[in-house]
Amino acid sequence: MDLWFDLASNYSYLTLMRIDALAERAGVSVRWEPFLLGPMFEAFGWKSSPFVLQKEKGAYVWRDMERQAVKFGLPWKKPARFPQNTVLPIRVALSGHDAPWVRPFCRALSRANFAEDRDISSVETVREVLASLGLAADEVLARAQSAEERPRLRAQVQRAQALGIFGAPTVLVDGEMYWGNDRLEDALEAARGQDPLR
Repeated sequence: MDLWFDLASNYSYLTLMRIDALAERAGVSVRWEPFLLGPMFEAFGWKSSPFVLQKEKGAYVWRDMERQAVKFGLPWKKPARFPQNTVLPIRVALSGHDAPWVRPFCRALSRANFAEDRDISSVETVREVLASLGLAADEVLARAQSAEERPRLRAQVQRAQALGIFGAPTVLVDGEMYWGNDRLEDALEAARGQDPLR
């Protein structure tokens, strides 16, 4: 199954921190597909996250995040900046493709955003996370921002749009969409051949 996520997405944070253990237990393989939600929102005519645009929805979501973080035993701190610009970290993640460091990198940046309230758009934060994983941070950053790699992000967003993705996290199982952290277990069941509609 394919996991589409943005490091700016609070519900993606919950999924990123849970999915590998759950997928391993279920015997399901997962492809991680980082992308940007911002262009999707712009296509809908939104200038920001719906959690920002609709005050009541935003108030609910932040309370819900507290509840969900406790439920899953995850650290949580409401970010002072929301949504954050994740162009740089998503470029870095895409440049790594399926390299073993990409998942810990994404989890670390998501945790930095939603548990530590750090600026994950900054080169310094991204460099620090890369270095903590034992990587040559400056080399990784240079490759991610190179002329050869830069088009990859636009292509990834276009792929998401072509698939009809409208939010994050979204899991696709044989073309069937499961949207939101609260549908992760359903997606895993479907990947194991237990989709109730098939």
